[in-house]
Order: sequence, then structure tokens, then C-alpha cells
Amino acid sequence: MRVLGVDPGLTRCGIGVVEGVAGRPLTMIGVGVVRTSADADLGHRLVAVEQGIERWLDEHRPEYVAVERVFSQHNVRTVMGTAQASAVAILCASRRGIPVALHTPSEVKAAVTGSGRADKAQVGAMVTRLLRLAAPPKPADAADALALAICHIWRAPAQNRLQQAVALHASKAPKTPKTPASPPATKGRTA
Repeated sequence: MRVLGVDPGLTRCGIGVVEGVAGRPLTMIGVGVVRTSADADLGHRLVAVEQGIERWLDEHRPEYVAVERVFSQHNVRTVMGTAQASAVAILCASRRGIPVALHTPSEVKAAVTGSGRADKAQVGAMVTRLLRLAAPPKPADAADALALAICHIWRAPAQNRLQQAVALHASKAPKTPKTPASPPATKGRTA
């Protein structure tokens, strides 16, 4: 399974590609960051993020794209930029028919480090170890993108089995018959 992980952001959008299957050693295929200038117009920044993601999709041909789920922060401006970059990543993948999975930061941290409260240094250290790298990817957005890809590779088989079980259960559940509508109440006598 080849997964492109996206740590969305307008100034730095982390991108990482990991290949492998759960239970076996994983391989980093590529890692980087799509950068935009904070001084640039929002529309131009979003186009730059789109072009960067499209280049990664063209070059690495992932089977899945894993994007960090945007969560509420105190800084609304930061959350808006993150959400916009996230939407661009989802759009790029969906346009190509590539399935997209969203993972929360705590899900990713828990999958990679064993703790949903791990800090960026711990995530970077575990990504380095899991992918057998010489040093943690810099900046942290790049390491976070790899962590997203790792999380998806490890979680996808269980999630797929769960979805299949739910679908099977739903297909075997007895259908409740629709009750016919009651005739409207009438006033007075009918003949």
C-alpha cells in the first residue's frame, strides 16, 4: 500500500509518501514541504499548494491519501488556513479518484508513538525509527506528513474490516415494513 500523507498548512504543507503493509517494515518513498509566502494573496497560495500536491501525486502515484483532520484551535486564522489547505489536498485526491482518509492529530500520535498526547519531537523520533532514517525529517510538518501515512497504513486494514462488517450486518438486518398511512379523519357521516 502506498500512502501520501498531508499535514495541511498554508505556509508549510507537509507531504510524505510511505509504502508498506501493517506488521511489516515500512519504506519512506519521499518527503517534503510545499511552501507559500505569508505575504502572497490567499488565492495564489492555494493554487501553489494545489500545484505542489499535484506534482507529488503525479510523481508518486499513491493508492490512498491521508490528511490531518482539522480540529478546533484557539487561533481561528490558523484553523482557517489549515482547513483551506486540507480542502485542496482532498480535492486533488478526489479529482483523481484516490480514496482520502482523515485522521485526527491524536489518532496519528497514538498510532506512531503509543500516546495521543505525544509532542512533535516524540513523533519525529518515532517516524525516524519506524522508517529507519538517519535523522528526523525537517521541518516537523514533513515528519507529521510521514506519521499520517504510517497511521493510515496501520489503521486501514482494521477500519476496512469494520466497515465491511457494518455493511454486512446492514444487508442482513430485517427490513421494517412501512406502515400504510392512516386515512384522513372525516367529519360527519359517510354513506
